[in-house]
Amino acid sequence: MRVKLVVAYDGTAYCGWQIQPNGITVQQVLNETLSQFFHQEIAVVGASRTDSGVHALCNVCAFDVDTRMPADKISYALNQFLPDDISVVASEEVDKDFHPRFQKGKKTYEYKILNSRFPNPVERLYSLFYHRSLDVERMKKAASYLVGEHDFTSFSSIHAQTNTFVRRVYCCDVEKDEGDMITIHIEGNGFLYNMVRIIAGTLIEVGNGRIEPEAVKDILEAKDRSKAGPTAPPEGLMLMDIQYDTSNNKNVIDSKETT
Repeated sequence: MRVKLVVAYDGTAYCGWQIQPNGITVQQVLNETLSQFFHQEIAVVGASRTDSGVHALCNVCAFDVDTRMPADKISYALNQFLPDDISVVASEEVDKDFHPRFQKGKKTYEYKILNSRFPNPVERLYSLFYHRSLDVERMKKAASYLVGEHDFTSFSSIHAQTNTFVRRVYCCDVEKDEGDMITIHIEGNGFLYNMVRIIAGTLIEVGNGRIEPEAVKDILEAKDRSKAGPTAPPEGLMLMDIQYDTSNNKNVIDSKETT
């Protein structure tokens, strides 16, 4: 049967999701744990190949296994063997043609910025510390220009391997809580390599006055990575949710996504 897992993890100790030759990854840990548990070779396929240091509350992966164990019980069993910084929060049997990266749907990310005079050690692994004052209203205005279907070449790493740079962003908001934490919330049908982190870096440049909010329109139209802001560090980024459209599971967006 084919099993879908919803996986949460603290990405601090890992070289991202995808198996790498130079360090341990979340996918590697899952593969090894599942293979040992079921006594057969298992390789999971993930929906989002998050980068080193990026966290997730809801990444999705799938694998095939020959077992009589009910799929919804696999999460409970697996968590007894996984390290504390990885947890399977749900498991279920899915159709044989289910593929986490090729399903049509929506992904949600958040990027957190601790905008204060001094760093907070408790937040250091889950937010970017930025001591210069940021104007959230300017950032909100700039973010609004990203909503809709655009060519996001300017907001993609030059190393991106993709069939198209066109993506649809359903929502891009910037909010500040009652303290010093600023959250960039973005939802879309897919994201390019480093896209969310480049958006975060650009919005920070808007917030500190180096880029005007309206310039984001010109940055999009330029289709030139050098026109956008820097790539923000990974620790502030969290994959929050993945929702699939069950009415039509064929995704028109290619699957080469790394954030």
